[in-house]
Amino acid sequence: MTAIREFLDVLPPQMRDPVLFAIPFFLLLLIVEWTAARKLEHVEDRPAPGAFHTRDAWASISMGLVSVATMGAWKFLALLGYAAIFAYAAPWHLPSTAWYTWVIAIVGVDVLFYAYHRTAHRVRLIWATHQAHHSSEFFNFATALRQKWNNSGEILIWIPLPLLGVPPWMVFASFSLNLIYQFWIHTERVDRLWRPFEFVFNTPSHHRVHHGMDAEYLDKNYGGIFIVWDRLFGSFQPEVFRPRYGLTKPVDTFNIWKLQTREYAAILRDVRAARGWRDRLGYVFGPPGWQPVEGRAPADAHA
Repeated sequence: MTAIREFLDVLPPQMRDPVLFAIPFFLLLLIVEWTAARKLEHVEDRPAPGAFHTRDAWASISMGLVSVATMGAWKFLALLGYAAIFAYAAPWHLPSTAWYTWVIAIVGVDVLFYAYHRTAHRVRLIWATHQAHHSSEFFNFATALRQKWNNSGEILIWIPLPLLGVPPWMVFASFSLNLIYQFWIHTERVDRLWRPFEFVFNTPSHHRVHHGMDAEYLDKNYGGIFIVWDRLFGSFQPEVFRPRYGLTKPVDTFNIWKLQTREYAAILRDVRAARGWRDRLGYVFGPPGWQPVEGRAPADAHA
């Protein structure tokens, strides 16, 4: 904790990422959940609710630690572009001290996250950046740390916010708050909550559905903080039974490099084997699992 504070003291106040402050609390909750699950390491058939598998959990934690660095690099690049957009293209500048600017920033980040997240599940090239997060067959706080290393899609999807006059640092802060919120919904230890809360906000019950590989649960519940976007745009699915987690085609590895890059490699294999440009474009920009009407199955499938 002290090391994190010393690091943050070096940064300007606007660039002090709330996620770094939250790391000790992430670890504390993870340890509590891990202890509650009795550190389950070997599970037959299907893991018990809230179970941990040691190698799986360490893979998730390792990916999360690397993502702190990669996300920082992507944010630094985005800051340069956002600052230029904010300074030269925005028709007005919203005051950072006004409450409504924070509402615009937080709600704007969340609705754009929904749009990006839904696209990531329907466009294979973007899915390749996201699939590692879904690769665990367990659902616990460690899974929340199983983050991607390529944030280029989110960087692009946030461009409307500085264009509308939201200060760039507020965009980053709002996304960090979004990530912090999403940590606690990665658990099987919390059942359904108060119905009005479940109606408006994303909850563990809603997010368990999102991580489910069952046919009823595929491509559902994309929301970050708010579940109302799914209700409005037809992608909501209530939890009716305990999901089976993971990808529809198991990854069978705990190697974090392979977990992050396997789908890119699968796309490359399919493109090389494709017979024409239409098929090549389909393998890259079609939905995960896409294949020509006549032809071989793709190298990987959807989560």
